[in-house]
Amino acid sequence: MRFEHLVEVNDLADPNANLLTREELWFGLLCRAEDARPFLPGLEACRIIERTDTELVRDLHFGQAVIRDRVRFRELEWISFESEATAEHAGGSLTIRIEEPQAGALFLRFVYTTSLSETTGSEDATYADIVRSAYHQSDLDTLKVIRMIAESGRLQ
Repeated sequence: MRFEHLVEVNDLADPNANLLTREELWFGLLCRAEDARPFLPGLEACRIIERTDTELVRDLHFGQAVIRDRVRFRELEWISFESEATAEHAGGSLTIRIEEPQAGALFLRFVYTTSLSETTGSEDATYADIVRSAYHQSDLDTLKVIRMIAESGRLQ
């Protein structure tokens, strides 16, 4: 399954909107890479196993299940999470890109790739609709967490 959608970060038409800067948005995405617990309900621990200037390898602990993923990024542009397949987890990837079609008009583009089949009539096809809906809600929640981080003053 491939699922892609945009989430508007800044509504420039709303004079009362609390606008985020690209740097604040990026910092929030880095927070998700460093410690995903506030972003992923049920995540008990996020341990960094390896680190370079452009990549992290993490173990995500959901109870007894441990998912290893690799986080790659290009500063202020995109971040990608690639999880390894295990007996408990099918594996997959998520790339989040920061888009700015005009100054201050920030969007996050989420692109998911999983092993779920989307073949019409398959058991996975019905499940894929539920997964897309869950991903969309999770992405809206990601932006809420980023806004809370920015509003907490951690970026000042």
